Amino acid sequence: MSSRINAAIAVGSNLGDRGRTLKRAQSLLEKTQGIVLLRRSSWHETQAVGGPADQGPFLNGVFLVETTLDALALLGELQRIETSLGRDRSNEVPNGPRTMDLDLLWHGTTSCASDELTLPHAGLEERLFVLAPLAEILPDHPLPGCQCTVQERLEQLRTKSIS
Repeated sequence: MSSRINAAIAVGSNLGDRGRTLKRAQSLLEKTQGIVLLRRSSWHETQAVGGPADQGPFLNGVFLVETTLDALALLGELQRIETSLGRDRSNEVPNGPRTMDLDLLWHGTTSCASDELTLPHAGLEERLFVLAPLAEILPDHPLPGCQCTVQERLEQLRTKSIS
Protein backbone atom coordinates (compact mmCIF):
# COMPACT_ATOMS: atom_id res chain seq x y z
CA MET A 1 0.00 0.00 0.00
CA SER A 2 1.33 3.43 -0.93
CA SER A 3 1.88 5.97 1.80
CA ARG A 4 -0.32 9.05 1.87
CA ILE A 5 1.39 12.43 1.94
CA ASN A 6 -0.04 15.89 2.39
CA ALA A 7 0.90 18.44 -0.26
CA ALA A 8 0.00 22.07 -0.82
CA ILE A 9 -0.65 23.55 -4.27
CA ALA A 10 -0.92 27.23 -5.15
CA VAL A 11 -3.38 27.95 -7.95
CA GLY A 12 -3.77 31.11 -10.00
CA SER A 13 -5.21 32.51 -13.22
CA ASN A 14 -5.28 35.93 -14.86
CA LEU A 15 -6.71 35.20 -18.31
CA GLY A 16 -10.28 34.50 -19.38
CA ASP A 17 -12.99 33.59 -16.88
CA ARG A 18 -10.60 33.16 -13.95
CA GLY A 19 -13.15 31.87 -11.45
CA ARG A 20 -14.49 29.26 -13.87
CA THR A 21 -10.94 28.18 -14.75
CA LEU A 22 -10.02 27.76 -11.08
CA LYS A 23 -13.15 25.67 -10.48
CA ARG A 24 -12.26 23.51 -13.51
CA ALA A 25 -8.72 23.04 -12.13
CA GLN A 26 -10.20 21.92 -8.81
CA SER A 27 -12.54 19.49 -10.55
CA LEU A 28 -9.70 18.01 -12.65
CA LEU A 29 -7.53 17.68 -9.55
CA GLU A 30 -10.33 15.88 -7.70
CA LYS A 31 -10.68 13.42 -10.62
CA THR A 32 -6.96 12.58 -10.67
CA GLN A 33 -6.12 9.14 -9.33
CA GLY A 34 -3.90 9.26 -6.26
CA ILE A 35 -5.05 12.76 -5.21
CA VAL A 36 -7.72 13.64 -2.63
CA LEU A 37 -8.61 17.30 -2.06
CA LEU A 38 -8.71 17.94 1.69
CA ARG A 39 -9.25 21.71 1.82
CA ARG A 40 -9.38 24.77 -0.41
CA SER A 41 -8.93 28.43 0.42
CA SER A 42 -11.21 31.14 -0.88
CA TRP A 43 -10.09 32.97 -4.02
CA HIS A 44 -7.99 36.11 -3.60
CA GLU A 45 -7.59 38.75 -6.29
CA THR A 46 -4.06 40.16 -6.44
CA GLN A 47 -1.96 42.21 -8.81
CA ALA A 48 0.54 40.31 -10.93
CA VAL A 49 4.08 40.16 -9.52
CA GLY A 50 6.82 40.73 -12.11
CA GLY A 51 6.32 40.22 -15.81
CA PRO A 52 4.60 42.63 -18.21
CA ALA A 53 3.13 45.70 -16.51
CA ASP A 54 -0.11 45.63 -18.50
CA GLN A 55 -1.31 42.17 -17.47
CA GLY A 56 -4.52 41.79 -15.49
CA PRO A 57 -4.87 40.78 -11.86
CA PHE A 58 -4.67 37.16 -10.75
CA LEU A 59 -7.24 35.16 -8.89
CA ASN A 60 -5.26 32.96 -6.47
CA GLY A 61 -5.92 30.22 -3.96
CA VAL A 62 -4.38 27.17 -2.32
CA PHE A 63 -5.38 23.50 -2.31
CA LEU A 64 -4.35 21.08 0.41
CA VAL A 65 -4.33 17.53 -0.92
CA GLU A 66 -3.48 14.07 0.25
CA THR A 67 -1.62 12.05 -2.36
CA THR A 68 -0.06 8.68 -2.96
CA LEU A 69 1.98 10.17 -5.84
CA ASP A 70 5.63 11.05 -5.38
CA ALA A 71 6.58 14.70 -5.85
CA LEU A 72 7.61 14.42 -9.52
CA ALA A 73 4.52 12.41 -10.44
CA LEU A 74 2.33 15.00 -8.70
CA LEU A 75 4.13 17.79 -10.56
CA GLY A 76 3.46 15.94 -13.82
CA GLU A 77 -0.25 15.76 -13.03
CA LEU A 78 -0.34 19.48 -12.18
CA GLN A 79 1.33 20.33 -15.49
CA ARG A 80 -1.11 18.05 -17.34
CA ILE A 81 -4.01 19.97 -15.76
CA GLU A 82 -2.41 23.32 -16.68
CA THR A 83 -2.05 22.21 -20.30
CA SER A 84 -5.63 20.93 -20.45
CA LEU A 85 -6.79 24.39 -19.28
CA GLY A 86 -4.88 26.20 -22.03
CA ARG A 87 -1.44 26.86 -20.59
CA ASP A 88 1.33 26.70 -23.20
CA ARG A 89 4.68 27.01 -21.41
CA SER A 90 6.60 27.03 -24.71
CA ASN A 91 4.96 30.31 -25.84
CA GLU A 92 4.55 32.28 -22.62
CA VAL A 93 6.42 35.31 -21.34
CA PRO A 94 8.23 34.73 -18.01
CA ASN A 95 5.90 35.86 -15.18
CA GLY A 96 3.39 36.79 -17.86
CA PRO A 97 -0.34 36.16 -18.15
CA ARG A 98 -1.51 32.57 -17.70
CA THR A 99 -4.82 30.78 -17.98
CA MET A 100 -3.66 28.44 -15.23
CA ASP A 101 -0.71 28.21 -12.86
CA LEU A 102 -0.40 25.30 -10.44
CA ASP A 103 2.67 25.42 -8.17
CA LEU A 104 3.59 22.60 -5.83
CA LEU A 105 4.44 24.38 -2.56
CA TRP A 106 5.46 21.30 -0.59
CA HIS A 107 5.09 17.54 -0.66
CA GLY A 108 5.29 16.15 2.85
CA THR A 109 8.84 16.63 4.09
CA THR A 110 10.38 16.24 0.63
CA SER A 111 13.29 18.60 0.09
CA CYS A 112 14.85 18.90 -3.36
CA ALA A 113 16.36 21.41 -5.75
CA SER A 114 16.58 20.53 -9.43
CA ASP A 115 15.77 22.08 -12.79
CA GLU A 116 12.42 20.30 -12.66
CA LEU A 117 11.35 20.92 -9.09
CA THR A 118 12.38 22.80 -5.94
CA LEU A 119 10.70 21.86 -2.67
CA PRO A 120 9.63 23.56 -0.59
CA HIS A 121 8.74 26.06 -3.34
CA ALA A 122 11.47 28.72 -3.61
CA GLY A 123 9.16 31.76 -3.37
CA LEU A 124 6.71 30.41 -0.83
CA GLU A 125 7.78 32.50 2.15
CA GLU A 126 7.97 35.81 0.26
CA ARG A 127 4.67 35.78 -1.63
CA LEU A 128 1.66 37.41 -0.02
CA PHE A 129 -0.57 36.04 -2.79
CA VAL A 130 0.35 32.50 -1.64
CA LEU A 131 0.56 33.06 2.12
CA ALA A 132 -2.81 34.83 2.47
CA PRO A 133 -4.89 31.93 1.09
CA LEU A 134 -2.59 29.40 2.76
CA ALA A 135 -3.18 31.09 6.13
CA GLU A 136 -6.93 30.43 5.74
CA ILE A 137 -6.46 26.67 5.68
CA LEU A 138 -3.13 26.09 7.49
CA PRO A 139 -2.29 29.12 9.64
CA ASP A 140 -0.15 27.14 12.09
CA HIS A 141 1.87 25.22 9.49
CA PRO A 142 5.60 25.75 10.14
CA LEU A 143 7.67 27.25 7.32
CA PRO A 144 11.22 25.90 7.15
CA GLY A 145 13.12 28.99 5.98
CA CYS A 146 11.89 31.66 8.36
CA GLN A 147 11.28 29.31 11.30
CA CYS A 148 7.75 30.65 11.83
CA THR A 149 4.18 29.68 10.98
CA VAL A 150 2.30 30.66 7.83
CA GLN A 151 0.22 33.18 9.82
CA GLU A 152 3.29 34.70 11.53
CA ARG A 153 5.09 35.08 8.17
CA LEU A 154 2.02 36.62 6.56
CA GLU A 155 1.84 39.20 9.36
CA GLN A 156 5.58 39.94 9.02
CA LEU A 157 5.25 40.58 5.29
CA ARG A 158 2.11 42.69 5.67
CA THR A 159 3.86 44.82 8.32
CA LYS A 160 6.94 45.13 6.10
CA SER A 161 4.87 46.26 3.09
CA ILE A 162 3.15 48.96 5.16
CA SER A 163 6.38 50.48 6.53
